[in-house]
Amino acid sequence: MAVTAAPSFGRNLLLRALQPADRALIAPYAEPVEFVRGDVVFGSGDPVSHVTFPCDHTVVTLAITMLDGRMAETATVGWEGAVGGVVSQGYLPAFSRAVVQIGGPALRVEAGRLQAAKQASRTLRNLFTRYSDCLIAQLLQSVACNALHPIEQRAAKWLLTLHDRLSTDVLPITQDVLAEMLGVRRTYLSGVLRGLHDRGMIAVARGRITIRDRAALERAACECHDRVRRHFEDVLGAVYRDDGTLVAVDLAAAGAAGSAAQGGSASREKAA
Repeated sequence: MAVTAAPSFGRNLLLRALQPADRALIAPYAEPVEFVRGDVVFGSGDPVSHVTFPCDHTVVTLAITMLDGRMAETATVGWEGAVGGVVSQGYLPAFSRAVVQIGGPALRVEAGRLQAAKQASRTLRNLFTRYSDCLIAQLLQSVACNALHPIEQRAAKWLLTLHDRLSTDVLPITQDVLAEMLGVRRTYLSGVLRGLHDRGMIAVARGRITIRDRAALERAACECHDRVRRHFEDVLGAVYRDDGTLVAVDLAAAGAAGSAAQGGSASREKAA
């Protein structure tokens, strides 16, 4: 990790969604950094001193490592969010390991500074409360997915999750990394990817996997990808392009959806 020239707040969707007054509370303390693949943002048991906001196409995964060295991914975070102290407010030992899967720029803010800003602003607290809810939803869905769904569906889900966070069909991910994230042997994963390739959904080459037919890949994936995506839309106001790319966070849209849902619930209760 290296300190770099400051990237714009607009290069992280969570920070882009901040109101100007809230942005002013954080901007003086935002430190730009540059990651390369394999960098560890924080390890299991490390005190989390900073909240890190991936920018552009930087992607970080939260993973759990077992005593025998095997590892499994529990959440994928790109420019839509942040890692480190998001739920715990920082300065507590991390339970998971945060590893950079796709390198690039990021901003990080000392956890104490961010906590003070949230205490000073209700709208800032609301934004991070909503994002924390979405991150927990992704973690919970991952638990169910890893326990109940076959590897082909899980692989398709993981590729879609990564594709959501990039503006390209070419995913710079190796089979070794994907196998590690899914907690399976590479030889087993190769057979799964070959099946997706033979059905025209992806193309596999050295160091990259290209999405050929996203619609078919969505049909091959389990329900988990769509459920998490819809939760991001409902709670955080996530906006997706037709090609699946996550391009904005709009709390106004989330608020409208929440109001509509509450109104519908109230109507049903009145009718009952």
